[in-house]
Amino acid sequence: MPSFRSSTYTIGFWLMCLSSFLFFMSFNMLLPELPDHLTRLGGADYKGFIIALFTLTAGLSRPFSGKLADTVGRIPVMVFGSLVCFICGFFYPWATTVTGFLLLRLLHGFSTGFKPTGTAAFIADIIPYERRGEAMGLLGVAGSLGMAAGPAIGGLLAQHFSLNTMFYSSSGMALLSLIVQGTMTETLPQAQRQKFSWSLLKLDWSEVLEPRVLAPALVTLLCLFPYGAVLTVIPDQSRLLGIENKGLFFTCYTVASLVVRLVAGRASDTYGRVPVLRWSSGLLMVALGLLSFATTPLLFLTAAVLFGLATGLNSPTLYAWTIDLSHPERRGRAVATMYIALEAGIGLGALLAGWIYSNLSARLPYVHALSASCVLLALAYLIVAVREKPAVA
Repeated sequence: MPSFRSSTYTIGFWLMCLSSFLFFMSFNMLLPELPDHLTRLGGADYKGFIIALFTLTAGLSRPFSGKLADTVGRIPVMVFGSLVCFICGFFYPWATTVTGFLLLRLLHGFSTGFKPTGTAAFIADIIPYERRGEAMGLLGVAGSLGMAAGPAIGGLLAQHFSLNTMFYSSSGMALLSLIVQGTMTETLPQAQRQKFSWSLLKLDWSEVLEPRVLAPALVTLLCLFPYGAVLTVIPDQSRLLGIENKGLFFTCYTVASLVVRLVAGRASDTYGRVPVLRWSSGLLMVALGLLSFATTPLLFLTAAVLFGLATGLNSPTLYAWTIDLSHPERRGRAVATMYIALEAGIGLGALLAGWIYSNLSARLPYVHALSASCVLLALAYLIVAVREKPAVA
């Protein structure tokens, strides 16, 4: 269990956790209901785009958010991300065509392109190396709580009130996240800060990716592919198994992730980033195997728990490994590189899952088998090609 020493975990850290909780709750409230909502709009064949378009703009915006986090500041980058989330949640009820809905998903992706980049850089600034894995685990707990509560609350709001109530509530959670950020103090050193100018949005290729962190970025891409696939097909798979609440899988997944982050938050600090990633990748493959053959709700939800346990181990470890390898003055860029890989993995997973699935239940095992193959590649890379390097001071 983590030890909450006041010298390590300041009020700024806990405010950041609260902000992340609200932010992740905001956009995760929508996920279980969006496939059916798009179907009612006449876009049943475009379910894969719900996640793919969101992650496209998130990924494309990462180099910009990384550069701005290292120049303008961590907090302005986070504020912009939460502001986008607030605005987009408010406008979903007005997007009554397939084109309008997909355009809004595209814009909504800018929120996760900015907010988590600034958050990770902020946490890296205030937490010492020997506690990074634990701190990222605790931050992940906050995000997991939001991800667990969001789908459940969103489903209840849609079921007992209306979809519009759910959309406006999502917008309200983003606004609260924005308000919390307004109470925090900037951590980027004053000597590095610049006033925002449009010229900062001009990027050289060297500013897009951080070479130091390509190893964790590759593992991130391969291990996050299944998440994009799961987001796309799990609501339909839940319905086929007779599970009325389409958010139940995500609740079980995120609660399991939450538990393992609390219990094993310091695992990678103690045993090393790469060994923990090897074990979590193996566990993720088991979960995907169960999903491929899940014919009962019990087996299906067991797979959700294992999926959550694997994610709870590998997510904070990947964050910590990325920060370990990054240069302090390019920390925002390093985090952005990892997030580009994350968005690419989720987006490709969602797009290919939608294409393979094509609303045919017999094809669901193929979706999960492809995801398992990606994780197997990550595991092979971690075993054969990666040797853990010391952290950058």
